[in-house]
Amino acid sequence: MDSPVAPFIPVLEFYPEPDIVIEDEHTQSPLRKRARHAGSIDITASESSQLEPLIMVSEESKGPVRDNAYYMTDGSCVLRVQNTLFKVHRTILSKDQSFFGPLFTLPQGEFGEEGMSDDHPIVLQGDTAEEFRHFLWALYALPSELTIVRSPKADLSRLIDIAKVSSKYTFKSTETWALDAIQEYLERNMSPLFNDNPLIRMFPTLSTRSSALLESEGQIARLIRLAQMCSHSRLMDTMIQLLQKLMSGSLHYSYLAMALADEFNLRDLRGAAYLEVMQTSVFVCPGVGNGHTYVEGDIQETSEGPQRLVVSPMQQLRLLSGYHRLCKAWDRLRAVPPQFEHSSSCGATWHQHGCTQSWTDFWKEKTRSEGVLSLDSANVLGRLGIIVKEFDKWGSATYMHHDCKSAARRSIHEKVKQIQQALPDYFTEGGEH
Repeated sequence: MDSPVAPFIPVLEFYPEPDIVIEDEHTQSPLRKRARHAGSIDITASESSQLEPLIMVSEESKGPVRDNAYYMTDGSCVLRVQNTLFKVHRTILSKDQSFFGPLFTLPQGEFGEEGMSDDHPIVLQGDTAEEFRHFLWALYALPSELTIVRSPKADLSRLIDIAKVSSKYTFKSTETWALDAIQEYLERNMSPLFNDNPLIRMFPTLSTRSSALLESEGQIARLIRLAQMCSHSRLMDTMIQLLQKLMSGSLHYSYLAMALADEFNLRDLRGAAYLEVMQTSVFVCPGVGNGHTYVEGDIQETSEGPQRLVVSPMQQLRLLSGYHRLCKAWDRLRAVPPQFEHSSSCGATWHQHGCTQSWTDFWKEKTRSEGVLSLDSANVLGRLGIIVKEFDKWGSATYMHHDCKSAARRSIHEKVKQIQQALPDYFTEGGEH
C-alpha cells in the first residue's frame, strides 16, 4: 500500500490555512464530527439514516481533479493545491531564483520522486486553486495577453493573487511586475474599487452591507495585507490615504481602517481611524440584546442619530482612553494659549506686554465662544479649527504687532499638527490618563 502524500510547506508562510489532510487513492478517512454547540439537536440513528442523502461530502474527501488550463500533458511536475492538480514544467517554476529551484534538487524519499505523478504530487499549503491558477497565468501568458494588465480591463483580483503567490515563492521579478501593475491600476482607475457605495439599511434591525461595499472592503483589506507582506511602502501609503478619505463617508470604512491599523500596527492610520469612530458612533462591546446577538463590526442605526458600532473590548478601552486624554488635552490648552516668540521689532515699536495680553485675551474669549462650545470637549482639532477662523476675522483692530500676530497664527497650526501626529498615542490602553 502506498503511503499518504506528505504536504510540502514552504519556509515563508504568510497566510496559513487549516492543514489539508491528504490521502492517497488506497486510503480512506472517516468523516469528522462537528463539535456540539449549545442548542444543538441530538439526532438518533434512525433519523440520521433518513438525513443521509442530504449530507454533502466535503471537497477534500473527493479525489483531486486536474485543472482544465494548467494540467499540461508535456508537463514535468505535478502540484496539488487544495483539491486541484496542476502539471507544469520544472524549468518554468525554477526561473527567477524561485523557491522551487532548490526544492527540485533535494534528495527524494523511498517512495519515489514527489511531483512525478498524480498519486505523488507536491502539495502546496496555504494557497487556493484560483490564486495559483492566476499565478501560472502570469508565468505562461503570451506578451499580447499580458498587456491587459496595463489597460482599463485589468483584473485587480488576479493581480493581487499573482503578487501574493509570487512573493510567497520568491518570484521576485514577477512580484515586482504585479505590484507595479496594481499601483498603476489604483492611480489610473480608482472608482470601481472605491466608490462611495450606498448602504442597505433596515431600521431597527442590524444594517446590512451591499454586495458592492462588501467587495470594496474585501479588496481594500487584501491590498493592505499585500502591501504589508511585500513591504511595499508606496502601495501601503496609497491605501492609507484612500482609507483616510473614505472614512468620512462611511462608518464601515472607519471600522475597517481601525481593524487593519490594529492588525498591522499602522500608526499613520490608527489615530485618524480611532478618532473618526469616536466622533461618529456609539461604540459598544459584543453581546446579546433586543433579541439580537451583536458581533464585532456590526453597525446599527439608532433613534438618537449616531450609529451604534460593535467593537472589541480592547478597542472600546482605547476609544474611551482617547476620549479622556483628548478632553484633558483641551483643558490644558484652554488654560494656556500656544506660545510664540515675539518679533524683534515688537519690543522696539510696541509694548511687548500689551501684545502678549492681547493674545491671551483673544484666546480666553474664543475658547469659550459659542462655536467652540458647540463641539464635544474631545474634538480638540475641530475646536482649534474654529479658533483659526476666528483669528482670521480678528482684523487689524488689535494691540498685537503684525509679525507677532503671524507668529501666533502659526502657533495654532503647529499645535494642530502636533496633536494630529500624537493621535495614535491618545488611543492606547496603557500609560497615564
